Amino acid sequence: MGLTSHRVLALSVALSVLTVVGTLWIWPRLAVHSWPALFARLGTIVVTQVAVLCTLALIANNYFVFYSSWSDLLGTGNKGPVNFSSPNPDSSGGTGRGGGNGNGRNPGTPGSRPAGVQPLGTDYIRGINAISRDPAQIGRLDQVRIPGVTSGLSTDGYVYLPPQYFQPAFRNKKFPAIIAMTGFPGEAKNLITKLNYPATELQLLQDGRMTPAVQVLMRPSPSMPRDSECEDVPGGPQAQTYFTRDVPQDIEASYRVAGGTHSWGAIGDSTGGYCALKLAMTTPSVFTTAVALSGYFKAAQDITTGDLFGGSRQRRNEADLNWRLGNLPQPAVALMLATSKQDGNSYAQSQAFAAAVRAPMTVAEASVDSGGHNYTTWIRLLPVSLEWLSAHLTGPT
Repeated sequence: MGLTSHRVLALSVALSVLTVVGTLWIWPRLAVHSWPALFARLGTIVVTQVAVLCTLALIANNYFVFYSSWSDLLGTGNKGPVNFSSPNPDSSGGTGRGGGNGNGRNPGTPGSRPAGVQPLGTDYIRGINAISRDPAQIGRLDQVRIPGVTSGLSTDGYVYLPPQYFQPAFRNKKFPAIIAMTGFPGEAKNLITKLNYPATELQLLQDGRMTPAVQVLMRPSPSMPRDSECEDVPGGPQAQTYFTRDVPQDIEASYRVAGGTHSWGAIGDSTGGYCALKLAMTTPSVFTTAVALSGYFKAAQDITTGDLFGGSRQRRNEADLNWRLGNLPQPAVALMLATSKQDGNSYAQSQAFAAAVRAPMTVAEASVDSGGHNYTTWIRLLPVSLEWLSAHLTGPT
């Protein structure tokens, strides 16, 4: 029986009920003053609690599909190829598109840094057997705090600079940038310690499968503990403005990052995936390409978000990416939907979204046959996702 099957859940519920009833029935018999009776009472409590907790865990897992199978839970089912399809034959690799006109933002003076930037060095670049700590060989990771002059928001994050950034041949080059976002309420550090974004890019660069890009690693809400869903909330945090204006301005003013067409892309998992798609679809002048790893397509609404739309049905509709496909002109952006075929409704929703895409928008799809809504699945999908993103961004210019 599979981990998410109704039979497993029904069996767990039955065992929980039996343990509770059994505890009630046997408890009077154990109400004596002796060490064996004491340990027996303790044992019934432990067994009952474990049974109930397992049932609650199964219910939560069946709803969210954090783990899709026993092998996924045990970490033994992460093998198998990534299935990839794209409307463009050469969109899974290449050197990216040529540069274009600027997007109207003031790039500032490259080399200056926003307040709070702190170099972390190369110890945080995991997964690579580096023979040197020279940034010209493995890059550099900076811890940053990115202030928002326009939005008034700010948040902590990391910036990964690829090795080419420090090599003489690229001394006068500006690089494309990729904003990578976690799920909510994840920490930006998870993108390094659990998903290995810098190490994955470094490996792709060494394999010749990607052109160098600067990574900006962040959480999707600059208004913690509130989940802003990358929305400009009426009378509240202007999260969309923060990501589309403040972050690019700060990064372009602090590093050699290009500000022209096809210079910025976005990627994220779960909430970060929704945000990545949303940023591209709502501000294609800034983000021309995006990848969602098990993302969703409609802004969440719960206790962590509050009222994101000031009671406006129109604003709520505009935050629904499926509604945008059917009711607004589709922008000239390239999107990728990456997920597991066992990830609950995510795969079905991705298929429905892809079917509704029309020119000039394009959509590519990547999937694995097994896996849940978790880091193990996203680690498998990340290399092809970064490779695809690179192919849709301008190379160093």
